[in-house]
Amino acid sequence: MKIKTITCHDVYNYGATLQAYALMKYLQKKGHEVQIIDYKPVYLSKNNSYNIWRISAKWGKKNFLIKLLYWCLKVPKRYLLSYKGKFAYDKFIKKNLLITKHRFKNNDDLKRKPPEANAYIAGSDQIWNTEFQNGRDPAFYLDFVPDGYKKISYAASFATKEIASGYKLFVKAAVEKIDYVSVREQQGIEILKSVGINRAVCVVDPVFLLNKEDWEGITIPIKETNEKYLLIYEIETNKIIENVAKRLAKENGLLIYAVSCYHPTRYADKDYFNRCGPGTYLTLIKNAEIILSNSFHATAFSIIYEKNFITFNLLKYEINSRMSDLLECLGIKERLISVEQESENLGGTQINYVEVKKKLEKLINNSKSFIFNALC
Repeated sequence: MKIKTITCHDVYNYGATLQAYALMKYLQKKGHEVQIIDYKPVYLSKNNSYNIWRISAKWGKKNFLIKLLYWCLKVPKRYLLSYKGKFAYDKFIKKNLLITKHRFKNNDDLKRKPPEANAYIAGSDQIWNTEFQNGRDPAFYLDFVPDGYKKISYAASFATKEIASGYKLFVKAAVEKIDYVSVREQQGIEILKSVGINRAVCVVDPVFLLNKEDWEGITIPIKETNEKYLLIYEIETNKIIENVAKRLAKENGLLIYAVSCYHPTRYADKDYFNRCGPGTYLTLIKNAEIILSNSFHATAFSIIYEKNFITFNLLKYEINSRMSDLLECLGIKERLISVEQESENLGGTQINYVEVKKKLEKLINNSKSFIFNALC
């Protein structure tokens, strides 16, 4: 079957890129002809960490000459700091993602000439998070798909506990037009029930559809293969993560490595900030002794590679349900730590991956069944 998927595949975020790859790769393994729609509206282009022309709200209000001076001072430094990471990302996408030749800029652009397919899949990741613009974009609800073609959502995530004010009717109308609806979190099921949609299914993130051997094909070796380290991956800075990292590194004789597209980690022994793409990111997780993060996909890959890990709640954004739902389903919700829970014994216990794998395998099989039935 000819399938087109749509997601936030090119936003310079490790998890977003890897989940797009995972769904594409799994469908290919099942014999389908798959392409990711190159959908890149302005709001996804300008808000990435490698946009060297970005300007804060404070400076954006200044007159043109002051903004020009701001750019003259900021842009060269930003370029020097980010070109390695951006190059690695772009290389990964070009090599590993099959993307439509035409880039679509908005939903109307998609409607004018929809990319040809027998079935269209929206997902995964936070495409339905109405706190962000992508969750308010009809394209991510397959609005552009002509009548008579299959419309499927796979592991679409709201990421929050409820739909943003003023968007309930929009979401309800948009999702009702999708033939087969699946979401990534149990919270997503409850959100859809709250607007009268009762046919949604909860499935796993696409990264779980592939096994460790599948991921080996895209990992990139790093030079420091003999060093034992604890890995930090933060979407936002958290002083408790720093404190726990320093303590665990000292107790276990580990170096502290950090990898992020968002900010440098000053206390790390080795900081890969803006220096690597998704393949190196996977390798760093695979080889780590302990992983500390506040990221859903860092948590997911820690589970795939059967690592000792601790996940911390995000402070700035209320998008923690995606982590808590996953860990609760696997019977290891104690690995998710809130701000108030810093403790002397964090990281001291190992995870029983025999039991985790039993639970995960059942969830994966149910998810694969959903895809099979939706495409039949």
